[in-house]
Amino acid sequence: MRPPDAKTIPALLDELAARYPEHEALVGGGTRLTYRALRDEVRVLAKGLHALGVRRGDKVALLMGNRPEWILTAFAITLLGGIMVAINTWATRRELAHLLVHSDTRFLITVERFLRHDYLDTLAALAREGDSLANVQEILCVGERHGDHPALPFEGLRDRGEAVDDAAVDRARAAVRPDDVAYLLYTSGSTALPKGVQLQHYALIENMWNIGERQHLRPGDRLWLAVSLFWGLGCENALFAVLTHAGCIVLQEHFDAAEALRLIEAERCTVFYGTPNMVHALERHPERPERDISSLRTGATLGSPEQVGRLIDLGVAEICNIYGLTETYGNCTVTDVDDPLEKRLETVGRPLPGMDIAIADPESLAPLPAGSVGEILVRGYVTVGYYKDPAEDARAFHDGWFRTGDLGMLDEDGFLHFRGRLKELIKSGGINVSPAEVEAVLREVPEVELAYAIGLSDPERDQRIAAVIVLREGAAALSADALVAHCAERLAAYKVPRDYRFVGAGDLPLTTTGKLQKARLAAFFAADESR
Repeated sequence: MRPPDAKTIPALLDELAARYPEHEALVGGGTRLTYRALRDEVRVLAKGLHALGVRRGDKVALLMGNRPEWILTAFAITLLGGIMVAINTWATRRELAHLLVHSDTRFLITVERFLRHDYLDTLAALAREGDSLANVQEILCVGERHGDHPALPFEGLRDRGEAVDDAAVDRARAAVRPDDVAYLLYTSGSTALPKGVQLQHYALIENMWNIGERQHLRPGDRLWLAVSLFWGLGCENALFAVLTHAGCIVLQEHFDAAEALRLIEAERCTVFYGTPNMVHALERHPERPERDISSLRTGATLGSPEQVGRLIDLGVAEICNIYGLTETYGNCTVTDVDDPLEKRLETVGRPLPGMDIAIADPESLAPLPAGSVGEILVRGYVTVGYYKDPAEDARAFHDGWFRTGDLGMLDEDGFLHFRGRLKELIKSGGINVSPAEVEAVLREVPEVELAYAIGLSDPERDQRIAAVIVLREGAAALSADALVAHCAERLAAYKVPRDYRFVGAGDLPLTTTGKLQKARLAAFFAADESR
């Protein structure tokens, strides 16, 4: 299969509709669309949005679960030269207000309710409380509405668009350039409000094609997608990796293990995108033995070697390990299906075509040789910058390189080994300690399933090393002394954790997208810290 010729999202849809008109492209919520039908439906919505007033450069925000309307509307926005703003479905009232104001959103498309959130009520409260919605010209609601809300019905876009001729949409499409910003995605910062990441048309196509090549995707592959579309792993990585390879997107509105097993079986999904907590839920679900998910073949995930290995045991034999950020178009390194199993478990792969990776001293930014742990720098398919945040741009970019804030090491074969976040680096007695090195040693113990090393405040050593341990199901009890002895044989004395907490996997603090909130692990030692 050759890569797409298209360099913009609307051109990609036209190309796929011409090359694979009858291939199924999108499934979800009772909707089934071929590539020809997908392209036609996007044009219908684009006409409706044009009639509503959406023009080149306008920000249009989406706030809903994984529904076909999310994808169709995102593509319609970009066809007109607009910029799709993805809103976190778990956003609080305060966060939602910030995102709408900061992004300069003019149009918001949402649903009345999703899970425990009542979005229309929240928006009504924001309208009463201040000027958070001052720049929002219209709010559209997908599906049923209850109560008296001023939101326009999304379904009315079709009627509105009847007054718009094809020529108007064609002119807008022709004006879209490869280097135009297509997406504005917000990263979830731990100490500050989210930052807006600007992503361009051409890179969403080119880098995702390369990601799909590492997974050996092919026409007809079917992606099970429960990863939230507002997250870069969903709407950047998974969506375009599969679309550029003429695959089908099978949507699950939100993750539920039982429904996921049923959907994968019924739709014969071949591509898995998911996080370790999703794998754990699928693996342990009581319906797992009754479901045939043997169609799964390849995909992308992240996590410890044990976590990736569990997915292989689940049957996804060609799973790829990945590393990247929203700012690097999903991934900048990916293992290849053909890489040795050890590399797919222990590393996050080699740089993708068009990506350069360097390891630098975190303070001086001087380059470090292979085998050294330092900050990961990336060059190539990288965001053009943070929206309205020049100070953050100045911090994040150095001499043409993007500073990831992550620690890593390149081995002699050019594979990247992820070593944690730079801000998680532990300084014990004035010496830097990589948490990932300590965690790898702890995971050597057969009874240990997961291990996380953190630094706790210490008046003598700046920080002392502590560890949070999750034991394997059915494992015999394990003492802290046994772990100290194990580490003492393999690590320098200043790297050995002396404080331990044994917790269940369900006790770990996770974000709404399944990522570990490592900064909150210190709470397990709060009683000790107060003494």
